[in-house]
Amino acid sequence: MTRTGRLLIVTPHPSGALPADVLHDMLGAEMFDSGAREALLRRVFLDGDPFTDLIFHRPGARHVQAPWSRFTVDLNRDRDDREDNGVVKLTTFDRQALYPEGFTLTGEAREARLRRAWDPFHALLDAEAREAALVVVGHAMAPTGPALGPDQGTPRPALCLMTGTAAEPTVPEALWAPLQQAAVQAFAPVLTGSAIQGVTVGVPWTTDTISRRLSRAGTPAFGLEVNSGLYLDGGQPRDGVLRDLNAAFIHFADAALALIG
Repeated sequence: MTRTGRLLIVTPHPSGALPADVLHDMLGAEMFDSGAREALLRRVFLDGDPFTDLIFHRPGARHVQAPWSRFTVDLNRDRDDREDNGVVKLTTFDRQALYPEGFTLTGEAREARLRRAWDPFHALLDAEAREAALVVVGHAMAPTGPALGPDQGTPRPALCLMTGTAAEPTVPEALWAPLQQAAVQAFAPVLTGSAIQGVTVGVPWTTDTISRRLSRAGTPAFGLEVNSGLYLDGGQPRDGVLRDLNAAFIHFADAALALIG
């Protein structure tokens, strides 16, 4: 196996797709109305991590990519997480309802979703992680903290590394500063001249849930958040910036893999 083949890249939120039963739960008969359906699908796509499948693509690496929107099931949550922002969400991150007034998701329907979406994704993830030396989980974050988040209204950095906590690091704590410096160097061409700056460790989030689970099983892992304000303009992608972000990520991923040893 090549060295690059020992890198596993996970993108749990790039999809804007919803299965028909979830579409029906959200829209009812309006699921057959093209305008209503397309508006909903665009809404959940942009409230996910749009285009992270492109940003975090490293040719030759292993990839596990979610096929469904995070508003079907959020794969970067523990299976039993029942919080507002847990594994099955009833609102967007701005707390806008996704379902009609009075809708109730039964325990049976919830379990069916998890069995169909969460279980096979994590089974594949576990199988791929057994062959990996390092896992990078790729995300995008809104430019400022939304209503459903820990940092409401606070401007966010360009990049955030989620490497765990001192009590439970998902990669060795001695590598946090070198990883941060590698990200600063790799992404400098993208950030030069941008109004969005800064590469943080643990701000606004310390821990990526997938990374924590995999690290507990013995595979070093961390999450990387990219500020969507770098590459989205009114919901539309800036193609050149997407290309530059991907090139920067490739350099960073290779450096991170070298640091793991």
